[in-house]
Amino acid sequence: MNARAPRRKPPTAAAVTTVEVARAAGVSVATVSRFLSGATPVSPAKREAIEAAIARLDFKPNLLARSLKRGRSMTVGVLTQDVNSPFFTETVLGVESALQGSGYEPLVGSVHWNPAEEADRIRRLIARQVDGVIVLVGSLDDAQLLKLAEDVPIVLTGRALQSGRAWGLRLDNEAGGYLATRHLLELGHREIAHIQGPAHSMDTVERVAGWRRALQEFGLRPDKHLLVQGNFSETGGLLAMNRLLDSGRSFSAVFAANDQTAYGARLALYRRGVRVPDDVSLIGLDDLPASVFTTPPLTTVRQPMFEVGQLAARALLQLMDGQPVTVQVPQLSLVVRETTARVR
Repeated sequence: MNARAPRRKPPTAAAVTTVEVARAAGVSVATVSRFLSGATPVSPAKREAIEAAIARLDFKPNLLARSLKRGRSMTVGVLTQDVNSPFFTETVLGVESALQGSGYEPLVGSVHWNPAEEADRIRRLIARQVDGVIVLVGSLDDAQLLKLAEDVPIVLTGRALQSGRAWGLRLDNEAGGYLATRHLLELGHREIAHIQGPAHSMDTVERVAGWRRALQEFGLRPDKHLLVQGNFSETGGLLAMNRLLDSGRSFSAVFAANDQTAYGARLALYRRGVRVPDDVSLIGLDDLPASVFTTPPLTTVRQPMFEVGQLAARALLQLMDGQPVTVQVPQLSLVVRETTARVR
């Protein structure tokens, strides 16, 4: 009687290797390694096959061993100005999306528009040996950032900066302010107020410049009394709109510096019995997810913040691997909904 050979057991999660994953996915081991590292792109078909094989085999890569081998911690710092802001939430979600499958884990924190706190947090992230840092709309000047980038690659949003260790992704905020104001002008509005963001913000300066340019193109002189200070928050928008209404100045439309400002402005108008858009047209800038659900749905200029987060993460992956950054900065676009109407 011949002894039966013992049945081969399927590999356990701990025993599964990249070789088994590659065999199950029908790709090379090198392709699996590239997929896991995120260093270079993998075609969608191969990515799908590898992900299916990983799920089927319950493959769990040994991140500690990989990080020791590569001399990396496999973590990146992500600093926002306000982790509770829906604007930054969208961008962070984009960062997380782009890091999926790369092996890198984000460490997210807020710095509250404070340059000193921002510099300190970056230094602490460097001390924790993160492999790179993403700063979302930072406050530090270029010289400080380039100095910090000597220790770790840094990608920034809201900043035009390019070096071998630091790269900035800046959307055209002047064009955003121009698009918003021109839309109101094309609807026949001539008295257009602007609730601006915080004075120290370059985004604020550029959006005001876009408001001015559009007015001047239509032969209008920007009225300084229709330029009201806000702070990019709902509360700031509400208070600014109250000041504007109390000033007694005539206006038929308002360009709010961002969607959150527009939400607060809309509430102030509602409480005063001012109808939107029948009495006053209102436009924001950002196109946050909630803007389609306001009453009425908010007309706005879309900043693709989820995409910006994805691009920032991809740029950082390229910097960390010593590759040139190849991502393209997206354009802003007008999204017309129901808070703007033609002058009657």
